[in-house]
Amino acid sequence: MPKAVSYRPSAPAWQPLRSLARHQRPSPAMQDWLQHSGSLTARLIDASEGQFHVEIVRQFIGVPELNERKALGMKRPSLALIREVMLCGHNQPWVFARSLLPLSSLTGGLRHLRKQTTRPLGAFLFSQPQLTRSAIAVARISRDHAYMPDHLIGDDRLWGRRSVFYLQQKPLLVSEVFLPAFVARLDGKPGSNNLQ
Repeated sequence: MPKAVSYRPSAPAWQPLRSLARHQRPSPAMQDWLQHSGSLTARLIDASEGQFHVEIVRQFIGVPELNERKALGMKRPSLALIREVMLCGHNQPWVFARSLLPLSSLTGGLRHLRKQTTRPLGAFLFSQPQLTRSAIAVARISRDHAYMPDHLIGDDRLWGRRSVFYLQQKPLLVSEVFLPAFVARLDGKPGSNNLQ
């Protein structure tokens, strides 16, 4: 009897934007959003004229994927708080955000992050004076990666970015994927207000 073959989705290929050939890069407007080094939350609030909210997709304790563990410097599988949310502007889902907070990082002054509500994580991170951040890596995300819910991604490949934030030398991995409603506004499609 043949052995059952289990399909494991491939991970997105995260890499610096500059390492992509020019013809593989997104539009200059999307590059601007992908490389933005300040608070994405604050920029989305501005772009939505304050009509912004966070919807929790799911939040659970689990083991990060291998590529996520490598980014976090985890030498072996360990538990993390995995938080997935939608950042919404004008009542449309604009960004899917996936944050991985190793439980070993959620101690002392960061313990309160174990019980997050709909407050954006970015609002907390960028309020911290000792915050440092790794270089931003980007990737094209498709449904083949099983990285986010199918109903959010549709049939198109979407641009995402991720970086590791360090608070008190403790790592937190944050990735953000720009969703079709955001891309339509960015591209100035009919019926959409342009984003700055």
